[in-house]
Amino acid sequence: MDSLARLAKDIGDCRACPRLVAWREEVAVTKRAAYRDEVYWGRGVPGFGDPEARVLVLGLAPAAHGANRTGRLFTGDRSGDWLYRAMHRAGFANQPTSVARGDGLELSGAWVSAAVRCAPPANKPTPVEQAQCRSFLQREIALLTRLRVVVCLGAFAYAAACSEFGIRPRPRFGHGAEVAAPTGITVVCSFHPSQQNTFTGRLTEPMLDAVFERAAALSR
Repeated sequence: MDSLARLAKDIGDCRACPRLVAWREEVAVTKRAAYRDEVYWGRGVPGFGDPEARVLVLGLAPAAHGANRTGRLFTGDRSGDWLYRAMHRAGFANQPTSVARGDGLELSGAWVSAAVRCAPPANKPTPVEQAQCRSFLQREIALLTRLRVVVCLGAFAYAAACSEFGIRPRPRFGHGAEVAAPTGITVVCSFHPSQQNTFTGRLTEPMLDAVFERAAALSR
């Protein structure tokens, strides 16, 4: 039988996409100067959180010097700083920071995942690479049996969620948009907490808070 632990191992061991494997491993060797003394994860990154989650938070892929370094999604980068502060304020996380595996972060009622599990060059996985990863997300969704809400961080994650939950035709993506899937899941959209969005003010902390407050209300 499948399990979240088995899924995590399969994701960490996966070498199906040569371009992604080469990139994640190159980054893990060359490193960023600020992290030169750290051992990078350099593998596929599994989801994490509460196995009884009612809310799935779905991103694009691990960041090269974030999750590809730390081995935990949205951990060790500025996108994660924004995400976990918002999740903490909404009651989904026991602390507002996520800097490394083993830092004490625990999620309650939420699970954090990504459509693609290896860091892609320029944050742009190919359609073939996304298709190779799709079974991981499908298995994850099947194992998270209490899901009621999916928070999609960005248009890429939104497209992936619509594919998995049978939303056709796909309504236009927009911050705060909500779509009811035929499966009973509600998809809630947010701009991705990337520096491109947060530095320019396209996404503000109150905007992100509103999305997670809505997700919490829908999940009750």
